[in-house]
Amino acid sequence: MKFLVTGAAGFIGHGLAKKLLKEGHQVVGIDNNNDYYDVNLKLSRLADLGLKPELIVPGEKLSSSTGSEFSFVQMGLEEGDRMMSLFEAEKFDVVVNLAAQAGVRYSIENPRAYINANVMGFLNVLEACRHHPVKHLVYASSSSVYGANTKMPFSTKDNVDHPVSLYAATKKSNELMAHTYSHLYGVKTTGLRFFTVYGPWGRPDMALFLFTKAILNGEPLKVFNHGKMKRDFTYIDDIVEGVYRTSLLPPEPGSDQRTDNGTNAPFRVFNIGNSKSVALMDFIKAIEKATDKEAVLDMLPMQPGDVPATYADVTALSEATGYKPDTKVEDGVKQFVDWYRSYYKV
Repeated sequence: MKFLVTGAAGFIGHGLAKKLLKEGHQVVGIDNNNDYYDVNLKLSRLADLGLKPELIVPGEKLSSSTGSEFSFVQMGLEEGDRMMSLFEAEKFDVVVNLAAQAGVRYSIENPRAYINANVMGFLNVLEACRHHPVKHLVYASSSSVYGANTKMPFSTKDNVDHPVSLYAATKKSNELMAHTYSHLYGVKTTGLRFFTVYGPWGRPDMALFLFTKAILNGEPLKVFNHGKMKRDFTYIDDIVEGVYRTSLLPPEPGSDQRTDNGTNAPFRVFNIGNSKSVALMDFIKAIEKATDKEAVLDMLPMQPGDVPATYADVTALSEATGYKPDTKVEDGVKQFVDWYRSYYKV
């Protein structure tokens, strides 16, 4: 099939594109390659997919130099007219929307970036899927939608009306917008609430990257909430496998498994996590073991917009796809540290 992967130069987008190509699908990737974090890392991911980054011209389609079925267009979700033209020309079977302005803390500093990319940009994707129908639209939501919830594990049946960051609010908005288009226009949509993703090619603003860099440089680690945090750390390969399997299973009307929801739209939402809540200090110990270095800890208070714990109930995902993420944190962390040392020649 022909897939559109938005955010193809991103962490998850890069991994998914590689998986799709391996499985014999045709992939068109888009990304705006913004400077929220190191653009060179994004370009390196594209190079890993067979592109020559020096040949990228914004708005023009560039094909892989390796003979693979991958091509790329540098553009943002906010470019509605260009998005519509791309859908008209390519006639996609499946769209996986992973492009977004990421990061909880940055949403406090620059809220408008989140509305532009995550709300207006997603509207453009929905409109394109409406006017140029696809078999399935899969899109990234986030565990952050659970906000201040304290009941563990987080279930898609839980109320998510209390986000504690604008980033979380935009992801909840995406789910509501997707349901509307499923209901009104029959667009088959699946939202995936990602829980803390980590692994090779990861984002430099996330804990594993920051902690590994600090430990290898002999610098102190900024540990928020005085280390009293728990996260459902989910390895990138597990995320990619879950996204891939989900993409091949478009929902039928009434697929939403949440109770008493009153909808018959072809719409659903899954959690996708490791279904284990790991203490942050244990995560740090795994990094210390992988680097063979001891961390220097700078204990700090909780940051605005953060939550103390996440923990995914993945029953619905497992029942639908037959898949459940299971990579052990110790193994995943080692894979990342090995990649980091190789990529940065440390």
